[in-house]
Amino acid sequence: MNEEYKILSYLTQQLEERKLGLSESLGSGSAQDYPAYREVCGHIRGLLFAQSIINDLEQRLEKLLDD
Repeated sequence: MNEEYKILSYLTQQLEERKLGLSESLGSGSAQDYPAYREVCGHIRGLLFAQSIINDLEQRLEKLLDD
């Protein structure tokens, strides 16, 4: 199961880096207008959702290993 954790960790790291990049972009005022701002916020929300799915999967894997 160690390989699975490496894969999940890599995915989490990539999602986090992308989320931070988008957040920094918003913080610097890169959104040209409100629709552009909403679009970036939607991307961030999607990345957070993906991270929550990965976290749930990690917990399920841990439970399987404990049983």
